[in-house]
Amino acid sequence: MHLFGIWTLMAALQVVVVGGEAEHSLSSKEGALPCTRGFTQKEYIIEMDQELAKGQAVFNVSFMDCSGGKVWFEVGAPSDFRVSERGVVYTLRHLSLEGKGKAVVMVYARDLLSKQEWKTRVHLHMGPQQVQTSDATLTGQVPEILFPWRRTVVRSDGSLRRLKRDWVIPPINVPENSRGQFPEDLVRIRSDRDKNRMLRYSVTGPGADQPPNGIFIINPISGQLSVTKPLDREHISNFHLRAHAVDLNGNQVENPIDIVINVIDQNDNRPEFTHTIFNGSVPEGSKPGSFVMTVTAVDKDDPKTANGMLRYKILSQNPQSPSSNIFTINNKTGDIITVAAGLDREKVTLYTLIIQATDMEGNPTYGLSNTATTIIRITDVNDNPPEFTTDTFFGEVHENRVNVIITNLTVTDKDQPHTQAWSAVYRITAGDPTGRFSIPTDPTTNEGLLTVVKPVDFELTRSFMLTVEAENEVALSRGIHLPRQSTATVSVRILDINESPEFSPSPKSIKLEEGLTARSLLTTFTAQDPDRFMRQTVRYSKMYDPANWLEIDPVNGQISTIAILDRESPYVKNNLYNVTFMASDNGIPPASGTGTLQMYLLDINDNAPHVFPPEVEMCEKPDPNGINITASDPDLTPNAGPFAFELASRPSDVRRNWTLSRINGEYAQLRLRITSLASGIYKVPIMITDSGNLPMSNTSFLRVKVCQCDHHGDCVDMERIIAAGLGTGAIIAILICIIILLVLVLLFIMWMKRRDKERQAKQLLIDPEDDVRDNILKYDEEGGGEEDQDYDLSQLQQPDALESDCVKVGIRRMDERPLHHDHQYPLRSAAPHPGDIGDFIHEGLKAADNDPTAPPYDSLLVFDYEGSGSTAGSLSSLHSSSSCGDQDYDYLGDWGPRFRRLADLYGGGDD
Repeated sequence: MHLFGIWTLMAALQVVVVGGEAEHSLSSKEGALPCTRGFTQKEYIIEMDQELAKGQAVFNVSFMDCSGGKVWFEVGAPSDFRVSERGVVYTLRHLSLEGKGKAVVMVYARDLLSKQEWKTRVHLHMGPQQVQTSDATLTGQVPEILFPWRRTVVRSDGSLRRLKRDWVIPPINVPENSRGQFPEDLVRIRSDRDKNRMLRYSVTGPGADQPPNGIFIINPISGQLSVTKPLDREHISNFHLRAHAVDLNGNQVENPIDIVINVIDQNDNRPEFTHTIFNGSVPEGSKPGSFVMTVTAVDKDDPKTANGMLRYKILSQNPQSPSSNIFTINNKTGDIITVAAGLDREKVTLYTLIIQATDMEGNPTYGLSNTATTIIRITDVNDNPPEFTTDTFFGEVHENRVNVIITNLTVTDKDQPHTQAWSAVYRITAGDPTGRFSIPTDPTTNEGLLTVVKPVDFELTRSFMLTVEAENEVALSRGIHLPRQSTATVSVRILDINESPEFSPSPKSIKLEEGLTARSLLTTFTAQDPDRFMRQTVRYSKMYDPANWLEIDPVNGQISTIAILDRESPYVKNNLYNVTFMASDNGIPPASGTGTLQMYLLDINDNAPHVFPPEVEMCEKPDPNGINITASDPDLTPNAGPFAFELASRPSDVRRNWTLSRINGEYAQLRLRITSLASGIYKVPIMITDSGNLPMSNTSFLRVKVCQCDHHGDCVDMERIIAAGLGTGAIIAILICIIILLVLVLLFIMWMKRRDKERQAKQLLIDPEDDVRDNILKYDEEGGGEEDQDYDLSQLQQPDALESDCVKVGIRRMDERPLHHDHQYPLRSAAPHPGDIGDFIHEGLKAADNDPTAPPYDSLLVFDYEGSGSTAGSLSSLHSSSSCGDQDYDYLGDWGPRFRRLADLYGGGDD
């Protein structure tokens, strides 16, 4: 509270409203009175300070627009003020009313649409401040803020009028991190209306009734505003509250006033660097004053105060080479620059600096500090040229080889590896005028790879002496020149190899007429061995001769024919025929070369012409009945056309039925002498003669198909239809498919009949009346009548007192697979007189034994084991030859009509 011992009210003015209503707020009557457009007061009386700063808010006027449209405000003379759209009047320059006492200002309002104008008069007077700071200072009391107050003054005519005064409440300053007792009083808010009524005070806004709630509280009776806990400027730097005054009924008695609470900063935060480690770089050899990097620290305290003003300095440098103060830092901006020369990456690659930032403008006593690490890397520049490891390099390569590495050229460069300042570029400056060598660079080792890129002939040059220079991809730094070690000599020796013989020229072209006979000498085609310093023998052979027309002498290379040359051969293209020969020497290892002989064959008249097309069609009654034909001759002009066409004299009916007339040297027309001709195929012999120097003639047959034609002149005979239909192969395939289908149908029918026979063989044909199974098992009643109820069911069970000799005498088939070697359950006894049932089963056994389609093990005769202790006998024990003691089954006749059949079978009756 010691900071608030003096309360300075910064209100620059007090506005007195003339003609206002007494004891009632303006807002409470707006709803009851009709809205009148214009200024709320005709005159204003303003009490203000003697000195007014430029741009200071002096007073404000109220205008009721009643939603009538936009109004423009302006201030009349003097022109020392301006008015805003909200009616607030500001000074345009510094004003002083000392010695003047008072002034009058006219404020106008003008409707931009209707051009209607209103005005009000403002009287400016020097008056006392509402809050006396000296009193507050002397008494040490809490400052007091009054709501706008009203008073009554006497007009010049003796009447009374109320005056209303408004002011701007200055902000309240509260230091953060206060250690006083809470709640801590800040200011008292009071209305002058509390003299004649009880009022209640309250505050609203963030920090009071809005988040963060409860920081500021107010005594509702006394109006004492207090803070409840320490404030943190870095969290919230100011609070905007609104104070309210109401009566006991909750009615507003004063307009709310705005209160601004500023949190005063304290130095409670250390500077924080934006990075723990800063990274920067500077080229080696940089001059003093070269910029390196910028380090930045921030302080959460108010940067407008010394609490947030930082200063930087370098605490240490490592290594301290070549001096301990290579770098310096701008204490305000954090820019690091060089202050000394001597940066050399090859000696020191990086420097580590410890930077300190201190607030309170770097005051070491009161300021808070923090440090960060700065790593400055010295970047490489091309200040070291590449140097060869030796003055002379040696290499060798075989002649006629290309893209072969001869030798590796090694250099050293102290610059940073794998950079442009380290990568070497090799250049041949002398010894290779024809460009037979190149030196690419190995990107990994930086070595120069001397490579031959053009064939070198040992017979021409046996060695090369090259001068090579090495440079970097980028130019050297200023003032540095290539030393002598950047140039070297390379001696290259050429090795001789056995080279292939070479035909010259290749290909070799000759012209000759076709039709040459075998053993005709054509030309000599030889090859030369480029190995002049080797005595070698060359031998010739034929490598490619598709028509097999030529041969070559293996010693002297003379070429002769072994067959007649024919220009019309399919191996001749555009009158050219190519043959490839091979020449081989006897070197170690042997070498061979090839050459091509290209023969241009001249045409002779060696082919007779033929009629074309060889087959034509004609209607029985042609209209027109002429057919145009020509001739085909493989020879070239003048050994081909023009042609002479003539009908042969034999057979005699040819000239009787046909006539041949010449159209031109290439075509002739064949016509019928008669009006019609029967359908069929006619062969018309035509003799054709070409125009060669020695003309050749040939008689060829023109195949003429005479057929019936439709109205379009097209053949419609059956022969054409058959020719256009299915071929012989297709018809045979269809017949084979039909035969296969029929065979499959027959096989299916045979299989169905065989299956029916098998079913009939297995079925036992027994009279339904004698079928015991049907008579015993097939009935639908669950019980009979009263006459069928008198029988003893215990008689149906096998008694335990049967004779021991009445046991199963089973007959097993020889091909039956036994399920068990030794039965582990008691054998069941058989009925003493099986009767027809035994015969029935015996017949079934015979049928199964004689059935050729039955499986090896008859499933009908294999029974599963049903468990031990059964008193019923097994059906497998029934057999016609079984012998047991006689049993009396006559009692079955007393059981009713359903058991009468059993009584007849087993009771010993005649039936």
